[in-house]
Amino acid sequence: MLADYFQERGHEVTVLTRGPYTASWQTVHWDGMRLGPWVETLEGADVCINLSGRSVNCRATARHRRELYESRIGPTRLLHEAIGRLASPPRVWLNASTATIYRHATDRAMDEATGEIGGGEKISRWRRAPAKWDWTVSLVKDWEGAFFGAPTPRTRKVAMRTSLVMSPAPGSVFAVLSRLVRVGLGGTQGNGRQYVSWMHEADFARALEFLIEHEEMEGPVNLAAPHPLPNREFMGALREAWNMPNGLPAPALVIALGSFLMRTEPELVLKSRRVAPGRLLEAGFEFEYPEWGGAAEDLVRKWRERGDS
Repeated sequence: MLADYFQERGHEVTVLTRGPYTASWQTVHWDGMRLGPWVETLEGADVCINLSGRSVNCRATARHRRELYESRIGPTRLLHEAIGRLASPPRVWLNASTATIYRHATDRAMDEATGEIGGGEKISRWRRAPAKWDWTVSLVKDWEGAFFGAPTPRTRKVAMRTSLVMSPAPGSVFAVLSRLVRVGLGGTQGNGRQYVSWMHEADFARALEFLIEHEEMEGPVNLAAPHPLPNREFMGALREAWNMPNGLPAPALVIALGSFLMRTEPELVLKSRRVAPGRLLEAGFEFEYPEWGGAAEDLVRKWRERGDS
């Protein structure tokens, strides 16, 4: 999606990839583990965007945790080594991170200035967050630590604390949730009070372009629409967009069972992510889709135009 976006605007795009594929932009092989000929593609480049990382849509087994960690920390450190060797390094490096670094929050929004980093927090008066949630926060802290831990004097760095990016592409988060809605299972998930932070794919691409152009922007930046909303309202708006008035609710125990059967983790649904894009708004970024209802309607329309089943 990003390669299409920037190429359509006249930029020369090179994608570093582990597997070969056919595209209208240049692709260069790398394994994310060692230096190679791919380093030459960074020489004289204006921008480096690193989105490397194994999908979090998996069970938190020891093996998967190792893969989640190594696929994030390793490529970030490797890019530091590569950029340090360049005579003309990229002027800006945008590195993936995630908004899940913040604590489980229903009481207030978490922006970059006042947001509280998660770990060991309570999710109710009697219960602390599961240890698996703490591990995820620890992973993101180490990820950002690897990114900011080494200096790059000639390269500005931005850690993109990204929320759920909603796209009408098959296999996306939007596709998974839409399938639940369309088969009548798109009701409230958990108690419905946990917040969902999201961002339309168009605003995500525009925000990256904004970060590239605004040289004063560095450090952590939240990439999320300005109006997160409780799961109950989020799913209701998605059902409305699909013209599905009803949906069976899924209590936390059902979410846990379903996650086990689907080989994923209930944290992805049950953790409350109430994130505010404070720095983007202060810098003057204007969202095309600030409200979930309008974004959901646009995504459903594009899904239908694609003719996906």
